[in-house]
Amino acid sequence: MKHPIFIFLLALVFCLPLFGPIQANAQDTVSTADVTFTDIKPEKTVAPVKAKKAAKTATGQAHKQQQQQTLWAIFIAGLLGGFAAILMPCIFPMLPMTVSYFTKGSGDKSSGVGKAITYGVSIIVIYVILGLLITVCFGPDALNSLSTNGIFNFAFFLLLVVFAASFLGAFEITLPSKWVNKMDQESDRKGLAGIFFMAATLSLVSFSCTGPIIGTLLVQAATTGALLGPAVGMFGFSLALALPFTLFAMFPSWMNALPKSGGWLNSVKVTLGFLELALALKFLSNVDLAYHWHWFDREVFLVLWIVIFALMGFYLLGKLKFSHDSDLPYISVPRLFIAIITLSFTMYLVPGLWGAPLKSVSAFLPPMSTQDFDLSSGVSNAVAESADTQPHKYSTLFDKPKGFNPYFDYDEGLAYAKKMHKPVMIDFTGHACVNCRKMEANVWPDKQVAQRINQEYVLIQLYVDDKTDLAANEQTTTPEGRAIKTLGNKWSYLQTSRFEANSQPFYVLLDPETEQPLVAPQGANYDVAQYLNYLDSGLAAFRRK
Repeated sequence: MKHPIFIFLLALVFCLPLFGPIQANAQDTVSTADVTFTDIKPEKTVAPVKAKKAAKTATGQAHKQQQQQTLWAIFIAGLLGGFAAILMPCIFPMLPMTVSYFTKGSGDKSSGVGKAITYGVSIIVIYVILGLLITVCFGPDALNSLSTNGIFNFAFFLLLVVFAASFLGAFEITLPSKWVNKMDQESDRKGLAGIFFMAATLSLVSFSCTGPIIGTLLVQAATTGALLGPAVGMFGFSLALALPFTLFAMFPSWMNALPKSGGWLNSVKVTLGFLELALALKFLSNVDLAYHWHWFDREVFLVLWIVIFALMGFYLLGKLKFSHDSDLPYISVPRLFIAIITLSFTMYLVPGLWGAPLKSVSAFLPPMSTQDFDLSSGVSNAVAESADTQPHKYSTLFDKPKGFNPYFDYDEGLAYAKKMHKPVMIDFTGHACVNCRKMEANVWPDKQVAQRINQEYVLIQLYVDDKTDLAANEQTTTPEGRAIKTLGNKWSYLQTSRFEANSQPFYVLLDPETEQPLVAPQGANYDVAQYLNYLDSGLAAFRRK
């Protein structure tokens, strides 16, 4: 691998897990298809109509912006997945052959370039159609529900494990040969139709390599709840996949810089297999948290990640070999650098077994509160917790964020806020919400932020994806036949009906007397100074009453 671009592409392959659930700068969403009215009664005193409209407008704008961030994150993840797919054994060797067909089979260069562009556009169209079919088949409500549905999350876990096993060489995922033969026959046509079917043939022939990447991307895009998520993800993937074929047809001399096909292609595939396996654990963790099994706590998750990435590092160094691997007489410099990064990341994870916060990956780990052995548990945060030390409703069900003492029931928290004459901070959160964990691990522990939340507000955390059944007398049904049966149903409906949003985390600074927002609600904000200003703006509005 002598050309710098391939060193860069391999670095991108390694960075894929950092996109995890593709929500790094976006919000998580949940479905409200199976929820109905709660028994929460509005107060008689209401805020002025203008203030309510302004808050709703600001909330709608924030939600729209969050959806745009989600789509951008999905697009970038798709782009990286496409670049990784180029280095697969099923695709990389086809680059010279395909480009040669366009450059030599045309009467002039411009004609060959035109055909290559058509070929690239055809690849994009095929994959975008696939993404749109996912949306059409499932619908927006079903896509939203995937992120919190325990059965689907467990199915996704098993699916990614199968993909990982395929990349590691246990078997190959292939499509029926009849499909491939049919597309190959159609590609003999002349004109644009023939080029389109050539692109379709590439998609089918390379499925054993691209299938796991596409499947992972579609799973991640679907679980964001964004309506166009699958289509946008497939657009990013196909764009990255189509670019090399088009660019090399335009500039054939670049082909001389390509490294020769060989065993390194299979090494890229195996490396992706390790990454798929690590990513699969996040879905299993989501199920464990939502159903309170406590089988898959933080230290168990970390041990598995440490082992997976350590084995990946040993593989890159040639110390671990699979049956389909070729001999590795020496380690190339790019491979050595990636091995160093992988093993360094492995060592970085180790202190987490004893309670280190691991802020760079905290969004993907189970909450710190699930850790059984934490050496930092006796270290003071230098910020006093809430003065209320009485047991809170559902406190045995949910784990408190470290250094905080939230309420987990809206009515109970609201009553205490009225008693103490303090504003309320509602945190609509979720077990499967990666950005919620990132905020709790990276922003809330700041001394000033923690002081504001603990001493100036009454914190109420409402889990919108919890699967705990409500008491029989609390379960309700609407005239349309939709029922609220779980805590998650109840708080999800409260968020969507009262605040017209379904993303998490979602922070509402509330006046306990009027039950109206003091300022416009907002989502995740990883800038500590900005988040602190948001909390202070709520306090200022409360004091001006």
